[in-house]
Amino acid sequence: MNNIKTSFTIKDLENLSGIKAHTIRIWEKRYQLLTPKRTSGNARYYDTNDLQKLLNVSLLSKNKYKISKIAELSEDAIVLLARELANKNALIGDSINSFKMAMFSFDQALFNQTYNQLLINKTFRDVFKEVFIPFLNHIGLMWQTNTLTPAHERFISNLISQKIQINTEKIQQSLLVDDSEVYVLFLPENEIHELGLMYLNYEFSLRGKKTIYLGQSIPSDNLNSLLVMFPKINFISSFTVSPEDSELDSYLNEIDAKLKNTPHEFWVFGYKAQNLSPKGFNSKFVFYKSLIDLLKEI
Repeated sequence: MNNIKTSFTIKDLENLSGIKAHTIRIWEKRYQLLTPKRTSGNARYYDTNDLQKLLNVSLLSKNKYKISKIAELSEDAIVLLARELANKNALIGDSINSFKMAMFSFDQALFNQTYNQLLINKTFRDVFKEVFIPFLNHIGLMWQTNTLTPAHERFISNLISQKIQINTEKIQQSLLVDDSEVYVLFLPENEIHELGLMYLNYEFSLRGKKTIYLGQSIPSDNLNSLLVMFPKINFISSFTVSPEDSELDSYLNEIDAKLKNTPHEFWVFGYKAQNLSPKGFNSKFVFYKSLIDLLKEI
């Protein structure tokens, strides 16, 4: 992505930090916390350093530090103090800010410290649902505003992926498995956004269900060998960027043809599933608008 956003309007800062634009302007004028730049046309804008500073200031402000006192601190002191708070606190909003800070600075230690602090009072399930899902939704907003590079997104996704895999492995080693129904989890070709699917694999494993996790970018033909191996399969996928809109109907029809006259089902969640309807298919299709909606049904 060559058009990553490096300049932001005050509305962008509001959306990304949660601090109202009116408040940001007051902090600028009264305390000089941020110094907006000017384009050649005299329009105000902010850079990535301003965004990172605002995230840190937001964290300090939410923890009862007065803005007047924050304004007296050096840039380095603000960063250090925000990091100390991130390590101490396990509040959801603070933790999300800490994960943002870790992502922007590629700071794996801060990510792990924040995560471990959350686990003192929360289960992994709580952390994922209450913190990771809102955080990932915020990452989606950052993608929409071209604020993230693929490196940022891949870095933080890999760290979250590690936590899901560790917790899933613990369960799969300790629970008896009910294999009366099998859950096959996969993503279509060219789909790589798998954190939701990975977490779903964890939830099914937690319930003692037999899962077969295939992961990213699986050609539909690869499902054929599974069809005759198990009496009842629930195939589960997530559509975020793939299939392409122009290919979506043909892809669903292809899956429908494979499952016709079988007890197998096909479940889909994600962005591209929001407006799909199960009507008109010969097989049982179930569409969910989000991972949360699917979790409510299992």
